[in-house]
Amino acid sequence: MKRIKVGFLGLLFIVSLPSPGIPKIPGASPSYAPPSAQASPWPTAGWKTSTPEEQGMDSRKLAGALDFLKTYEPNIHSLLVVRNGVLVAEAYFHPFPPESRHDVASVTKSVTSTLVGIAVRKGLIKSVEEPVLGFFPEYAPANLDDRKKSITLRDLLAMRSGLQCVASPTEETLMRMIASPDWIRFMLDLPMAAKPGEVFVYNSGGVHLLSAVIRKATGRSALDFAKDELFGPLGITDARWPADPLRGDNHGWGDLQLRPRDLAKIGYLFLNKGAWDGKTIVTPEWVAAATSPFPGALQDNYGRLWWLNKDYGYSARGRGGQYIYVVPRTNLVVVMTGGGLRAADRTLTGHILPAVVSPSAPLPGDPDGAALLRSRIEEAARAPQPSPGTERLRPETAAKISGREIKFDSNPFDISVMKLDFDAAGDAVMSVRAPGFGAKDQTFQLGFGGTFRYSEGRNGMAVAGKGTWTSPQSVSIEIDEIGNINKFLVELTFDETGATGFIEEKTGLGRAPLRGSFVRK
Repeated sequence: MKRIKVGFLGLLFIVSLPSPGIPKIPGASPSYAPPSAQASPWPTAGWKTSTPEEQGMDSRKLAGALDFLKTYEPNIHSLLVVRNGVLVAEAYFHPFPPESRHDVASVTKSVTSTLVGIAVRKGLIKSVEEPVLGFFPEYAPANLDDRKKSITLRDLLAMRSGLQCVASPTEETLMRMIASPDWIRFMLDLPMAAKPGEVFVYNSGGVHLLSAVIRKATGRSALDFAKDELFGPLGITDARWPADPLRGDNHGWGDLQLRPRDLAKIGYLFLNKGAWDGKTIVTPEWVAAATSPFPGALQDNYGRLWWLNKDYGYSARGRGGQYIYVVPRTNLVVVMTGGGLRAADRTLTGHILPAVVSPSAPLPGDPDGAALLRSRIEEAARAPQPSPGTERLRPETAAKISGREIKFDSNPFDISVMKLDFDAAGDAVMSVRAPGFGAKDQTFQLGFGGTFRYSEGRNGMAVAGKGTWTSPQSVSIEIDEIGNINKFLVELTFDETGATGFIEEKTGLGRAPLRGSFVRK
C-alpha cells in the first residue's frame, strides 16, 4: 500500500476517528424521561454556576473524578459538568488555556448532522431520503450503478452509504480524498462495496459530502449556516472551521474548533430536544432520530452521527478525547477535551454519574466538599513541578549543534529540515520545515529542565514545548499542540555527521524513524 505523507503540522486534516473504546451495545436503546423544566436562565450569554449540592450532586465525588484523572489520565484538557442547565464543575488542566478554542475532531460530525436537521426543518432539504447524487448534477460519477444512484442522505448520516472505504487502522480513504484535487469528485467516484443501508463503515469523506449538500441546499457554507441557525442562537461566537481549498466546503468530518463551554451548549440543546429559549433550533423528531439506532440495524450503537450507549444516553466523540455526553435520565451534560484522552468513559460512569445523588431535590450544603472540589480544580490548572532528574543540562553537544540545520531523509511526517538554537540559559528554539505544508518554517519555544514554554501555533492557538537532555548526546523533545490535539515526541541522538532517532504522534497518528545530516555551511 502506498504510504501518504501527512506533514508535521498538517495533521489536522488526517484522522477524525473517535477515541478507542466505543462500546458495542447490545439490545435496543431505551426511552428516556424528558429533562426537568428549565428553571434557570438559558446559557446563551454564559453559563450560570452553582455548587453541585444545589443541583443534587456530591462535591466530594466530583473531586474524586479529578483525583482519578490526575492519577490515570495525564492527557485531559478540560472537564465541564452541567446539571439542570447550570455549570456545577469546570476544570482546565495545564497546559490548556481556559479561554482557548479546541479542535473537536469528529465531534464535528455531530454538528454537521445537526445542521442537516436544521436544513430539513427549514424546508431547504426536503428529507433525508433525498438521493445524494441529486445534489451534484455537475458530476458524472465513475463506477455508477443502481446502488450508487440509491444512496440517500440518511445513508451518509448513518455511515451506511455502501461506498468502498478503508477506515482502519487509519482513515486511508480520507487521506486519499484530501490528497486529491477535487474532494467531492473523489468521493462520488468511489466504487460501491455494499448496498446502501446494509453495512456500517466509518466514512469521514461521506460526511464531507453532507457539508457540500448543506452549501448546495442553503446557499451558504456549513460555517455560515451554523452562524445563522445554530451557533448564533446558542451564543457561540468563537468558532473556526477549515474548508476544502477548491470548493470552500467546511470539513464536514472534523477540525471544527470551539470552546469547551460552547460544546456544552450543543449538548444542552440536545438535552432539551432541540429547543432553546423558547425557540426550536432543530425538531424533537430530529433529535430522537439522530440519537436512535439505524432502523433494522444489527449494530445499534450509532445514530445519525451520534454514538449511543444504553447505560447513559448518547455522545459526540472525536479523536484525541473530545466528548459531549448527554445523559437525559439525570438531566446531565458532560464535556471533556484532551490530547490523547482514553479514560473519559471510565470517568463518566465511575465517578460523575455516581455523583448524581438526588433525582431532583437539592442536597444539604457541604462547604468542606465544595472547598475540596475547588482545590482540585485549582490544582489541575497549575503547572507541575519538574520531576527529579530533569535538571537543566548544557552539554557540549548543545553548543556544537546550536544553529546548525539538519536535513532529514524522506519520512511520513514530511519533515525536511530541523534546527535547534540554544540560548545562554540552555533553553532553545526549534525550527521545522515541512515543504508539503508551506514554505515558512514552524518555530517552537522549548523549555529545558522540565518546564513548558509557549509559542503561537496553528489557528492562533498556543503550543507548548519542552526538552530534556537524556544523555550528553541525546535529547527528548515534547511538542504539545494542546487545543490542536496533536502531541509529538521527538528523540534524537547527535554525532559528528547529524542525528538519528524518531518522531511519534501520541494521540494515534503513528511513529516514524528520523535520520538526518548536518547541512554544510
